[in-house]
Amino acid sequence: MKKLIYAALALVALASAPNVYAQKDPMVGGAAMYPTKDIVDNAVNSKDHTTLVAAVKAAGLVETLKSAGPFTVFAPTNEAFDKLPAGTVETLVKPENKATLTKILTYHVVAGRLSSKDIAAKIKAGHGKAEFKTVEGGTLTAMMKGGKLVLTDEKGGTSTVTIKDVFQKNGVIHVVDTVLMPN
Repeated sequence: MKKLIYAALALVALASAPNVYAQKDPMVGGAAMYPTKDIVDNAVNSKDHTTLVAAVKAAGLVETLKSAGPFTVFAPTNEAFDKLPAGTVETLVKPENKATLTKILTYHVVAGRLSSKDIAAKIKAGHGKAEFKTVEGGTLTAMMKGGKLVLTDEKGGTSTVTIKDVFQKNGVIHVVDTVLMPN
């Protein structure tokens, strides 16, 4: 009987102890995102970002996004790209449209490592809005709507952050639901 009680107590202790083997790395597109990997090495594993990865390759931005950075990337999902008019992605990834594709992709990147808390602090300091200069040279405006971080592009389009704070060794990714467009 004593052995049974000790076994039950051991099981209770195990059940209430923190699980040191629990998944601590965020999941994006069904894949764990590891803070020890760079932006590209993580993104290639996300089934939700295959279009973005193909576009980054077509634009010749792989080496840039593998560099030390740090970068804050607002990463559109495949569904975000699907919202574009039919044929847009296929046209953009053609070699003759590399400059336009690069402009759109670098518009989704801000220099530095901005967590959602950093962005929220800038929004608060800006009395409800914060502007961020993109690597492309344009401006993204951030604000909170219903507890969600929303970005507005230079054409008035909006995109909502659906997964925040996916930290990488060379920056941070915030997954967005719409492709942002520069002027």
